[in-house]
Amino acid sequence: MSRPLVLCADDFALNAPVSRGIAALAEQGRLSATSAMVLSPRWPQDVALLRPLREQIDVGLHLDWTSAFAVASGHGMPLGALMVRAALGRLDRTAVRTVIERQLDGFESHWRAPPDHIDGHQHVQQFRGIREVLVEVVRRRYPQQPPWLRVSLAPRGQRDLKARIIAAWGARALVHQADGARVPHAALLSGITDFSGNPAAYAQSMARWLRDAPAGTVLMCHPAQGVEADDAIGPARAMEGAYLASEAFAQALAEAKVSLARGSILFGVEPH
Repeated sequence: MSRPLVLCADDFALNAPVSRGIAALAEQGRLSATSAMVLSPRWPQDVALLRPLREQIDVGLHLDWTSAFAVASGHGMPLGALMVRAALGRLDRTAVRTVIERQLDGFESHWRAPPDHIDGHQHVQQFRGIREVLVEVVRRRYPQQPPWLRVSLAPRGQRDLKARIIAAWGARALVHQADGARVPHAALLSGITDFSGNPAAYAQSMARWLRDAPAGTVLMCHPAQGVEADDAIGPARAMEGAYLASEAFAQALAEAKVSLARGSILFGVEPH
């Protein structure tokens, strides 16, 4: 019996190497989801790479408050500043609702369907002041078929310092609020890394993530097909892309008895 996991590539449309790499891996059957940065000027053109894959993977919104695209859109800020405002309860909910609705509109206008799931760039979907509004918007906007939400809580055995910090930003609160509103969500998130390893270290981490993740875990990755000059983690993205396309990854899946599955099916949501 295989264990179904969701392998989700973040940051689609960030740049050309990222979009190309994600589309190629999805076509190869090495991904089951991707999340799009719809504030990127590349989104309207790069979405064409995903349309032939509509029946193969979940395509969702990578909710964004902290990238250069978010800053250019007028609501963005550095992660640290957003964390402080959220912790102090200083995020205006009307403004937050406007930002979420705008990004959902941007997603739907080019994908021509609602998102299968929603997560967040740098895990902002679970911040105080954002998570409550997100759940409200999803429940109101998609009453019959809400997208599933990603929760940034690592499985037991994978809760290193970074994973614990990320979860402390509001993972359990998001679960509580989603359950109360009957919005589907994943339970666990694996694949948390600092992007500093070499190919051998990444392969070892992947083997551990696959081995230790319970069924239904979302395993995030950040692959690319090449390196964009101004991408701070570009080399790590290229390394991930090469590994996920390799026979070594196929063997790791087989050895861990893992199958890649769409979250929209695992979490009881019909794919859009």
